[in-house]
Amino acid sequence: MENTGKLYLVSTPIGNLEDITLRALSILKSVDLIAAEDTRHTRQLLSHFDIHTKLISFHAFNEHRKTEGLIEEIKNGLSVASVSDAGTPSIADPGFFLVREAVRNGIVPEVIPGVSALTFAATASALPVDQFAFFGFPPVKSGRRQKFFEAIRQENRTVFFFESPHRIAKTLPEIAEIVGGEAQVAIIREATKLHEEILRGTAAELAELATDRQWRGEFVIGVHPPDTL
Repeated sequence: MENTGKLYLVSTPIGNLEDITLRALSILKSVDLIAAEDTRHTRQLLSHFDIHTKLISFHAFNEHRKTEGLIEEIKNGLSVASVSDAGTPSIADPGFFLVREAVRNGIVPEVIPGVSALTFAATASALPVDQFAFFGFPPVKSGRRQKFFEAIRQENRTVFFFESPHRIAKTLPEIAEIVGGEAQVAIIREATKLHEEILRGTAAELAELATDRQWRGEFVIGVHPPDTL
């Protein structure tokens, strides 16, 4: 396969390495360069599949500085695969800025689809997903967090967002208080990993768990506001 002057957005596993696609493996083996959110993390994936492609660091703190150089390399014939630590690039991960600048420069990115924590959660939540919204990560500061959850309360569809294990004990009571205790909530923890867990119930029910357990891992939370089911 000839990969001259191409940009690939490659989805990678969010936990179970067997979830990678054959197409993703083929691209990662054949490109000239892989731009990775965390080279140490991606090197583990590549090592597992005996892939030895050159890696460079490309993350939220350097993407603006490095994008111009990558675009020039692609225009000069280099084939580049962009990957995040896990899942699909641009979904609360680096990728958007590179894609936008590539398109502006006449480069048509090729998306290599695969697993995504968001689509996994939408499927596993048992909440209505004929329409849904994705809100990224809640803000840290209290005033902005208040507005974040108020915006969910105004929705008439399921909203998914990511949350840190360090804040989820605070988040669950906030959902109950601001969105409403009868809101339907699904907590998807460690999707596809050994300790995968899905908790479902009302916001009030799940808020009671908030301080009764240690929260570890990566979380996607789905919330369907009350009185809209």
